Amino acid sequence: MTDGAMRILILGGTGEASALARALAGRHDLSVMLSLAGRTAAPKPEPVPTRSGGFGGAEGLAQYLRTEKFDRLIDATHPFAARISDNAARAAAMAGVPLLAIRRPAWSREPGDSWTEVESIPAAVAALGPEPRRVFLTTGRQEAGAFAAAPQHAYWARTVEPLGATLPVPRLTAIEARGPFDAESEARLMREAGIEIVVSKNSGGAATYGKIAAARALAIPVVMVRRPDKPDVPCVSGAAGALRWMDADIHAASTLRDV
Repeated sequence: MTDGAMRILILGGTGEASALARALAGRHDLSVMLSLAGRTAAPKPEPVPTRSGGFGGAEGLAQYLRTEKFDRLIDATHPFAARISDNAARAAAMAGVPLLAIRRPAWSREPGDSWTEVESIPAAVAALGPEPRRVFLTTGRQEAGAFAAAPQHAYWARTVEPLGATLPVPRLTAIEARGPFDAESEARLMREAGIEIVVSKNSGGAATYGKIAAARALAIPVVMVRRPDKPDVPCVSGAAGALRWMDADIHAASTLRDV
């Protein structure tokens, strides 16, 4: 990190975090560290220094912020990373470090969508019903195991990391792929597999919206898991907003030094 520069810690793992890292790379007035949870074995290379792994809860993150003398914390984690966001809010308060969250807008139901909205992954399992169905499962590897409670269905489960033995059901097609996914290719997959229902988390953003648009076009119902609650902290909707916040913050700090 550059001596004398404002030190920024970004909690990442999303497209917004990567976009912000690219925008900040090379700036001499900032020293940026991007932190990843370590759940992806081969994350995309980033143009700023990167660390991987947890901190040991809110207390561990607060200690890291103090020890490394970070000036600002940006929570750019996934919309469903509720525990990390909660830890970030608590750690920032303990360490006295200003926090900004990047929270991309959720998807909204559009005409032609057939959604069953549920509050949790177990509720999504139940929403599939007792009769066997052909399911396109897109909730990620960590949540896939819950669907073993409904082994009567045939699953097409797409994950970034190999699914392995996470989902022990008789009829499983594991798809290992990283987005973005466009609506045309998603519709082709659904038609070829004869998909009858899609299970998705309401992650928002453009990278994985193709499956929602494809399901609408094909009149396929979607079980949509609502987002968890997040801490009430200052937030913006994307990397551009974070840049504006940061530049205003730097300008304000500079003005105070000059007074």
